[in-house]
Amino acid sequence: MANTNILIAAEDVDDADIVYQLLRKEFDQVVVSTDPDKAIPDFELHSPAVLVLAFNTLAKAQTYYLGLYRLSSQAHGHPHRTIILCTKAELQEVYALCKKGHFSSYVLFWPLGYDSTRLGMEVHHALKQVAESEADVPSASEFAALGRRIAGLEALLELSLAQGNQHMEQGRMTLEQAGDDISLALEGFARRFSVDEHQALLQAGGPVGESVLGVLQTEFARLKTEHVDKHLQTVSAAMAPVSLWADQFKQDLAPELDSLREMQTLTQRRRPRVLVVDDDEFQHKLIKRLLGDAGIELMFALSSQDALASMHRQRPELVLMDINLPDMNGIEATRRLKSIESFVSIPVVMITGHSQKHVVVDSFKAGACDFVVKPFDRAVLLKKIGTLLHME
Repeated sequence: MANTNILIAAEDVDDADIVYQLLRKEFDQVVVSTDPDKAIPDFELHSPAVLVLAFNTLAKAQTYYLGLYRLSSQAHGHPHRTIILCTKAELQEVYALCKKGHFSSYVLFWPLGYDSTRLGMEVHHALKQVAESEADVPSASEFAALGRRIAGLEALLELSLAQGNQHMEQGRMTLEQAGDDISLALEGFARRFSVDEHQALLQAGGPVGESVLGVLQTEFARLKTEHVDKHLQTVSAAMAPVSLWADQFKQDLAPELDSLREMQTLTQRRRPRVLVVDDDEFQHKLIKRLLGDAGIELMFALSSQDALASMHRQRPELVLMDINLPDMNGIEATRRLKSIESFVSIPVVMITGHSQKHVVVDSFKAGACDFVVKPFDRAVLLKKIGTLLHME
């Protein structure tokens, strides 16, 4: 069953009640949290699909959500959407924060009821987004990754069939050679027997021996024709259906291969998605320039909080994670990322300007699979990304 819980977080009880009364008209599962000491227990108890930040200033909303993210063991891994209520003076700043992924959406709400009708619509949108993200349906990126991994299936099948035909042809030739070798052996034996016996019989002067010799020669000829040749022909005939089966199999497989080709065409339109987590926007520009023609789609986050929020919205196939981040270090962010079931399989490559042993060890323990060192070597970076995304 889809999660429809809505949690209103606020500092002022009266403000929270106004928002509560508005939402209760349309939604059943609405609760309020106004005690700062219970912020984390309330969130973890109710596990909201939608978190409405009803603080009267943007700064208070940011402080609340950052504390929730840092201190809660569940907030980072629980799929939810955040809607921040703001004033007209804060509108541009809130817009920029939502655009960067700090919050899911916003409503111009203060003074009270400034755009109250919009709030219900945003909650409807948020609940729908959470339901879609929780549905057990492969994402577009997962389909694309699958398509890339089976891209070589046609070539593999063609190679296997060609090798099978080659083996069958070699078997047929071996069988023919065996038949020729047996015939030569029988003929040679018959000739040697004929010469030896003929000389012995001539010395003995026996006409009966001549007759026996003729009978033996006839029997050798019959043995070759009726038994050896017959069995070799039977074996050869038994191999013919195998060759016909291979040809028929290829014909039967043709429609499926056509489908695979269509899937390959579709997946080529969907480039693999790589999330770069680094608080230095210059590094974003540098990586964008280095990887601009690498056939991948780049996402960027300035903090670990931004990164996990982005991943819940758009699942990447690979994460490049800086060690030094403003809210928590990349190692801890990787550990939290790997604690989320739907993200466990996503490879994480650490970005670092140094390579101290304890950093390497701790990163691998947290779940990272590799490192790249600043300043970036484009060839090395492309090689690692290509290998991890199965693009080579």
